[in-house]
Amino acid sequence: MKKKIIFNPLISIIINCHNASNYILESINSVLKQSYSNWELIIFDNNSTDKTFSIIKKFKKNNKIRYFKSKIFLNLYHARNLAVKKSKGEFIAFLDADDWWTKDKLKKQVDFLSKNKNINVIYSNLYLFDERNNKKKIFSNDKLYNGKITQELLNEFKMPILTTIIRKKIFKKHRFEKNYNIIGDFDFFIKISLSEKILSIQEPLAYYRVHSSSM
Repeated sequence: MKKKIIFNPLISIIINCHNASNYILESINSVLKQSYSNWELIIFDNNSTDKTFSIIKKFKKNNKIRYFKSKIFLNLYHARNLAVKKSKGEFIAFLDADDWWTKDKLKKQVDFLSKNKNINVIYSNLYLFDERNNKKKIFSNDKLYNGKITQELLNEFKMPILTTIIRKKIFKKHRFEKNYNIIGDFDFFIKISLSEKILSIQEPLAYYRVHSSSM
């Protein structure tokens, strides 16, 4: 009888942050609470000047968390590229410092990938959390895009970066445009979609925080 091969890839989670002391603890805790355990967390601090590091250093004994700080302030998508270079995992996931995940986010996506091993990019729905009234709503009630989705993304972009998992080999061919501070994920996923079949999970697996300083 053949031994069943367990699909248990290392996921590199990247949190890019700049002056994120108000929110980053919740983001980190949402990673620590994940029901899927084979992950590493890379925190790339983009030259914060607030109390961000004093929060992060509380986790210095956790060997699954690695911290890097830029000596100068960089464009967001340049910082994303540098963080990806620090990663060791087979897959990359992104979580910005003011957002958070549901506890089964990674587990459900890894289970999905185990049944779709030829797929290099997946994403999911999410909740929009309005900080002003502490209310949430689903990002998309319509069915999310699947397959060769370039035109759909151009028509209406519905691929939030904090819900994605991307096989690391994709980054050998593609990078974020380092001169961008906004729309860099839009540009990146459009380019990927030209050659990759992309699949979605309709269930919301993350929370995107809407607040006064959201980009």
